[in-house]
Amino acid sequence: ADEAVVRGVKEEHDLLLGERSAEDIKVRAGSVWPLAEELTVRVRGRDLSTGLPRTVELGSEEVRRMVEPVTAQVVEVVRLVLDVCPPELAGDLLDTGVVLTGGGALLRGWAERLRHELGVPVRVADEPQHAVVRGAGACVDDLRVLRRTVLGSSAR
Repeated sequence: ADEAVVRGVKEEHDLLLGERSAEDIKVRAGSVWPLAEELTVRVRGRDLSTGLPRTVELGSEEVRRMVEPVTAQVVEVVRLVLDVCPPELAGDLLDTGVVLTGGGALLRGWAERLRHELGVPVRVADEPQHAVVRGAGACVDDLRVLRRTVLGSSAR
């Protein structure tokens, strides 16, 4: 999504940004679902016409348009994964929902977007950027659970 923001700002504002600036834009004004209140962010880059520094203001709706192709790909991959789930797991997902993890889950609106697109409950994990590490730590703490999860119930 950072590359999509860099490309979008370049195409729409003739301004060159670094990936760190793109990440900052996503954090401060990014979303994948319409927000109740529009957010804006001022960002500096290099004007591609003059070569001089220039500042532009971006709104959350504009940033959402920039990341939409990436967002749509993620939604489609999640949809494909759900399509191949065993029926029992699909039933569990309808009851318990999907938990979003990883730093990308911090982008505003993921739960709402996936809930709308997929029709299953969705929530963002507490501190999603650390969820994978916590899960790996829990598996290491109880290797029996890891064996059972990875190798199936016959590994007891």
